[in-house]
Amino acid sequence: MFNFKNTYNKNPNHFFSPVVADHIESPELILFNYELALELTGIDFHKYTDQELASYFSGADKTIESIALAYSGHQFGHLNPSLGDGRAMLMGEVVTPKNNRYDIQLKGSGPTPYSRNGDGKSALGPVIREYIVSEAMYFLGAPTTRALCAVNTNEKVFRQTPEPGGIFTRVASSHIRIGTFEYYAIREDFEGIKTLADYTIDRHYPESSGDYLKLIELIANNWALMIGKWMSLGFIHGVMNTDNMAVSGETIDFGPCAFMDTYSENKVFSSIDRNRRYAYNNQLEIGKWNLYRLASCFIQLLEVEKIENLLQRLDNIFEQSWLIEMAKKFGIENPKVEDKELINSFLKILEENKLDFTQSFTKLTYDLSCFDKYQGFSQFKAKWESRIDIEVAQAFMKKINPYIIPRNHQVQKAIELAYEGDFSYFKELNMAYKEPFSPKFESLMLAPQEGEVVTATFCGT
Repeated sequence: MFNFKNTYNKNPNHFFSPVVADHIESPELILFNYELALELTGIDFHKYTDQELASYFSGADKTIESIALAYSGHQFGHLNPSLGDGRAMLMGEVVTPKNNRYDIQLKGSGPTPYSRNGDGKSALGPVIREYIVSEAMYFLGAPTTRALCAVNTNEKVFRQTPEPGGIFTRVASSHIRIGTFEYYAIREDFEGIKTLADYTIDRHYPESSGDYLKLIELIANNWALMIGKWMSLGFIHGVMNTDNMAVSGETIDFGPCAFMDTYSENKVFSSIDRNRRYAYNNQLEIGKWNLYRLASCFIQLLEVEKIENLLQRLDNIFEQSWLIEMAKKFGIENPKVEDKELINSFLKILEENKLDFTQSFTKLTYDLSCFDKYQGFSQFKAKWESRIDIEVAQAFMKKINPYIIPRNHQVQKAIELAYEGDFSYFKELNMAYKEPFSPKFESLMLAPQEGEVVTATFCGT
């Protein structure tokens, strides 16, 4: 189906391990992204049957030279020197008709040399979650990996209890992570770091012209843009470990991620984030912390003083991106430093009154009167009016503030129904999230009722 044109497996052998997917007896196609497949290949995949797609995207073609990538990672601040693709395999790379290169990866296809006694499989829940959220993020305008295919394996995987299994096909600009660089740095494999850096430049950042300092800066710029966009959507990644930070600047690894309902700057959903390390408001600082981890991998390739000077120059890059993306939500296209006070004054109103993040910005875009009863709003409005013409601002805001996001209770409902064999709601959500700025999906705009509130999310691996 794919004409793979692989380059990563031309790197030294210790960069990866050859793998073969487990045999799946009765794979069943749940959903396939025909539009994305057409963009990737120029081929209309409707010519293939559901069974052919299910078989192929569960790893049935054993002639493909699939690999699992080696990497390390700081997990919740603690270095794990040996991670790697424990439940994923890179089928290969495709070059699109527009000459863009993408990885096609199967998640949940079976054990690899990096599985560390794990089964390498995936439960159906994480497949449903990543498909929904990654595609929604794309249509919301956030840099992200994409969803190509979801397959029901009709097998059981064993976690705390037996669960139905699934395989997810992810499309990414690459799967190079901070942790990939760390893998060679902690082993003092400086030739490996140089090879990886040169490969990254060639694949993602040719404009750096071989300058490693410029490479770090370009990666930082993309991370800042990505995290700023997360914040503007009320998105909490949930597990910003260095092995979950792609150097391409795409959102990757949608485990315990969530979108906020009621606004709270310290909101955490991940069940494993007990110290609130990856809370909503801490994502900016973690972005900076992760940037330092990446930069430290280049110590043998660059003068330490030059790295320090670069990091000092980039010190405020994440806050600047936050300001740019959040200001857009108020119709301000060219923000000033003083606009931070305006933004925070509105967020304070949301927090003090336990208001819904997405709904509040929708109302700010279309109907200000609903805020009149809240203390502090008149002062905020006066500052906003002195800063910008509100009617002009609201016209711009209609393109920025979505009506709908993948709310936790909606995603959870899709998962629960999928476990019962009903994928209709999952498909309904995916269709709706392609139009996040449309008011026609009224039921999806609603915040959860008391009994629907999701307080914790789980990785599910």
